[in-house]
Amino acid sequence: MLKIIFLADMESFYASVEIVHNPSLQGKPVVVCGDPKRRHGIILAASKKAKAFGVKTGMPAWECKSLCPEAVFVRPHMQRYIDVSIKITKIFEQFTDRVVPYSIDEQFLDMTGCEKLFGTNPRGMAMKLNQQVLQETGIRCRVGIGENPLQAKMACDRFAKANPEGIFQLSHDNYTCYTWPLPIRDLFGVGSRMEHNLQRIGIKKIGDLARMPKGILKRRWGINGEILWLNSQGIDYSNIYAKSTEVQKGVGHSMTLPRDYGQKREIEVVLLELTEEVCRRARALNKMGKVVSLYCRGTSFNQPTGFSRQKKLPEPTAVTMDVYAIVHKLFDTYWDRRPVRKLGVSLSGLFDDSYMQLSLFEDREKKTSLSHAVDNIRTRYGVTSLFRASSLTSGGQLFEWATEIGGHKK
Repeated sequence: MLKIIFLADMESFYASVEIVHNPSLQGKPVVVCGDPKRRHGIILAASKKAKAFGVKTGMPAWECKSLCPEAVFVRPHMQRYIDVSIKITKIFEQFTDRVVPYSIDEQFLDMTGCEKLFGTNPRGMAMKLNQQVLQETGIRCRVGIGENPLQAKMACDRFAKANPEGIFQLSHDNYTCYTWPLPIRDLFGVGSRMEHNLQRIGIKKIGDLARMPKGILKRRWGINGEILWLNSQGIDYSNIYAKSTEVQKGVGHSMTLPRDYGQKREIEVVLLELTEEVCRRARALNKMGKVVSLYCRGTSFNQPTGFSRQKKLPEPTAVTMDVYAIVHKLFDTYWDRRPVRKLGVSLSGLFDDSYMQLSLFEDREKKTSLSHAVDNIRTRYGVTSLFRASSLTSGGQLFEWATEIGGHKK
């Protein structure tokens, strides 16, 4: 039996949610944009009318203003978007139990075998899905249909979004006809750097890549070359399951700093706050980690600086100061003393916290219990109910995080 896979994508999701929330914005060129003062002055979403002026996601606010002087700028409300996304997921679950979120505004659905349930073909099911989402949320949904997730993604991104009906279907029979004439940058998995590399060897369209012997691509780019070749053929072996059984491999947290941080003591404050959040998340999962990773990016875009390093711990832990000792050592060793723009900390190699190696020299159980006690207080009274004094210094970002989701105000 051929599978029926949908990729449902919400049109201009953030902007659409804001228009539904505030009907006076209807018909206006609405642009959702972060705070320029905190380096979030880029376009997160633009309504259809704003896009008509050439406004695109990721564009700086100043460029948007020059293209569309009448643009109505709206600050993001992340909790509002999360709530609507969850509501949409529940709508999809009325159609199938095999729903997998791909992002906050995109979700895969395996509709295989549902034709008899809804008494129609895949396109008919997609139309019913769109109607229900629009009726219950006021947001327009586009659906790409394929025989695997890749085909559904390509159908949605390259065709359904440009289709007035918002629906398009690809299959093994028509994949070549529709996708091979497209420029190579339109193939899922091809970024700007890979596009440049492929064009250097004469691959300008998806069809050019598809006709290239797979072995050549694999020798040149390894498994990535083979995957891109499979993508060009419309082949994808992944599946959509009712419940994800994938085990979480790590926890991490990163942030773009509100300004360039050049003083070591300020950077160390943020590193400690990041470490504390990462360890709190690990403890919430009842996990400990054995590999500590630190990411640091400099301030220049044209000549990138920074590093990404990791170190293995002797024993797994989720105690903040144990992990921070490694973070601090990595930073001290590899920082080039240039100003920093972005920092990230992660903990991987996870173990259940029921595993604990006894030590003659320290009471690990006591430290872990104390960490959980602090977590309980913060869960009950808020993140800022109990904090380290260093967060009150000029470099601290804890009190900003407490009012944000995904780097933006709730």
